[in-house]
Amino acid sequence: MTTRTAVVTGASSGIGAATARKLAAAGYHVVLTARRADRLDVLEKEIAAAGGSAAAYALDVTDRDAVDAFAQSLDGVDVLFANAGAAFGADPVATADPADWRAMYEVNVLGVLNSVQALLPKLIASGDGTIAILSSTAGLVVYEGGGGYAAAKHGTHAIAGTLRLELSGQPVRVIEIAPGMVKTDEFAVNRFRGDQDAAASVYEGVAEPLTADDVADTVAWAITRPSHVNVDLLVLRPRAQAAQHKVHREG
Repeated sequence: MTTRTAVVTGASSGIGAATARKLAAAGYHVVLTARRADRLDVLEKEIAAAGGSAAAYALDVTDRDAVDAFAQSLDGVDVLFANAGAAFGADPVATADPADWRAMYEVNVLGVLNSVQALLPKLIASGDGTIAILSSTAGLVVYEGGGGYAAAKHGTHAIAGTLRLELSGQPVRVIEIAPGMVKTDEFAVNRFRGDQDAAASVYEGVAEPLTADDVADTVAWAITRPSHVNVDLLVLRPRAQAAQHKVHREG
């Protein structure tokens, strides 16, 4: 059997890195992309040491020329996991910095668009392609202080749904995974510009928020279903989170 190739964006940490490990363990050759080349090199070596196959490629998904050059460098692609994303700030709409909104739109919406457009011809040519897009419950439900991030993730959600309609009849599945509260090393810290206390407060009293591995398990499961099975939209939350505004906190 020919080894299948999976491209993972945002693979330098968190959900991207965890999913890359899962896909490598499932037998995929994983192409690791992110801006931080040093972290990708470490992950590539880790996967190789575990008996998997991976290749690192430094890439900023908001740079369309770079994404196109990356796509041209690949012989073929079977899976794209469009995971790269970010949140900046938690200010109300009235006082939010438009630069934060622009940055979130660039990576969460245009970054996904760039990746999909550049790799879609090869995904179709594979005869059995899969596009998995990481959105968020913020792309389905809004909340105070999350206007910019929710707007961007609603855009991500719209890309997934529209693309599924437009690719009907083509040999490509479009999967959307929408996690709720996930505690990773960097997401909340980056959102609050390095304020560790503010980041920790998001998860305060929550016994078991989701982890990167929890989400990676779900993404890998969806990708490895039989070709005729498409997981259109899967919402994933910790048991403690019943909704955006309903979170059980102990103490």
